Amino acid sequence: MNLPRPLRTAAAPALLTATALLALTACGSSEADSGSGAGGTVDIRIPDPGNSGVLALGKKDGSLDKALAKAGAKVRWTGSAGPFAPAAQAMNADQLDIATGSITSGITSLAQRPGFKFFTAVDPDAAGEGILVKNGSGIGSVADLVGKKVAVNQGGTGEYLLLKALAKAGIPAEKVKRVYLRPDQTAAVFNAGKVDAWAVWATYAVAEIGSGKAHFVADGAAIGSDNYSLNAVRTRFAEQHPGVVKALYRYLHDASAKEKQDPAAYLNVFTDAGPTAVTGKSKEVQTAFTRKGGTVDAIGPKDVERFEDVAGFYAEQKVTPGKVDVATHLLDIEKLK
Repeated sequence: MNLPRPLRTAAAPALLTATALLALTACGSSEADSGSGAGGTVDIRIPDPGNSGVLALGKKDGSLDKALAKAGAKVRWTGSAGPFAPAAQAMNADQLDIATGSITSGITSLAQRPGFKFFTAVDPDAAGEGILVKNGSGIGSVADLVGKKVAVNQGGTGEYLLLKALAKAGIPAEKVKRVYLRPDQTAAVFNAGKVDAWAVWATYAVAEIGSGKAHFVADGAAIGSDNYSLNAVRTRFAEQHPGVVKALYRYLHDASAKEKQDPAAYLNVFTDAGPTAVTGKSKEVQTAFTRKGGTVDAIGPKDVERFEDVAGFYAEQKVTPGKVDVATHLLDIEKLK
């Protein structure tokens, strides 16, 4: 993820727990579960979107099921949206049909016998991701990170953003200490001062920036990020139900364009209070990021070139043992029938 635009989340495979995987798959079970339901309706298993975003609103007002019904399908919400790595495992195990993640987390998952393909792309988030530092930290540029500790999620967006920022600044990666943490555990470490910076994306940055105590020392635009958000579909599901995948794409594309025009309508869909609500300054920050963000689009040739650049960069930086062939794991949504 927060699926207003696809989430930019990832986690180190070594840090994933059985609990994390079960959270995604608690309501899913087998290949048969995504087959025909009552009256021949196809179930499409998607992680629950939570309180904000296109899918959250589509769940609440019934517009998503209405759109999918035209293709003979309906959503089965399963588990909750979260890091892409466990979602990829769930798709590989026939326990999930759709998941969202970044190209960076996608590449590390593609290196492990994937059972999924990517079918949409959202342009890199120039405003909502970057290197986060505390106000008054004395860190005024990427160069000031030398000798410092930076929290990142291994193999995902955080590690990519840090390495990309350092490479652009001409700073050897070993000059900065990478502290590998799960993104949902990093805020407490960052706020306690146990790391000096946090390479992070909007899902987690909004609250920190909204608190008025932190800011990006370099955002996605300054870093030159190619960190697209992507939607993935289980390969077998796409083969069996291409019309359903195309209907989902059309819904996401149209709804994301509406969200960009009126971001506030897609926040706090089910509740405006509690831990899942976006309030105060954070709401202003999220709204601004969404307005500047992209929409869910089909994957084009220029996108593929940039995906391959990220794969090459990951191989150069030894995040992956070799360059992952991303192109073979993409669907041309316009060719699905």
